[in-house]
Amino acid sequence: MSIAQEIAKIQSELAPFSSKLIVVTKTRAIDELLSVHATGTLDFGENRVQEMVDKQIQLPQDIRWHQIGHLQTNKVKYIAPFVHLIHSVDSWNLLTEINKQAAKNNRVIPCLLQMYIAQEDTKFGLDKQEAVDILQNPALRDLANIQIIGLMGMASFTENTDQIQQEFKHLKELFESFKCQNTGLDSNRVTWKEISMGMSGDYLLAAQEGSTMVRVGSAIFGPRA
Repeated sequence: MSIAQEIAKIQSELAPFSSKLIVVTKTRAIDELLSVHATGTLDFGENRVQEMVDKQIQLPQDIRWHQIGHLQTNKVKYIAPFVHLIHSVDSWNLLTEINKQAAKNNRVIPCLLQMYIAQEDTKFGLDKQEAVDILQNPALRDLANIQIIGLMGMASFTENTDQIQQEFKHLKELFESFKCQNTGLDSNRVTWKEISMGMSGDYLLAAQEGSTMVRVGSAIFGPRA
């Protein structure tokens, strides 16, 4: 199938769940990204800062760029002028740097806290207490140029769908727990809207478990070279 046909197929599968498709464009060529844009799909996800910056200059300016990979504090300044959503906030230091760079660009940058839900050492993310510490930090109210709008998580890389499902359930439970307890009482800084979970191999399962955003690349473009 063509890129457009793959996107249409995924969109139709996601439609009953109101889950948004983020097209993961890392390592993909500009002409492939233009094919995605031609379908009216505007949410593009990149793992690497330099690759995102290079593509953003070359592509239509209505694209909404999502930083979905691990983000180093010294790289924030490069994406702060245009990034739509940062999915991968995994420390207080990173959050304060995003706020600093957003202020320089006269922007408020939406962010997701990345939670550690997998049974893999290679994954990044916060545990529950670390997230609570960020959300209840009195200094959060001073970060006028960020807004935490939800959580992101990456399931284990496994064929065990029961395990993946449990990890997605865990992230949804964390989200609901934070939302119900009003963790992060300053609504100017924290609002519970988005759960970013699910990738090419498990996006439908993630949508069924409450994901509002799925990050899909190889299921659209085919395997990376």
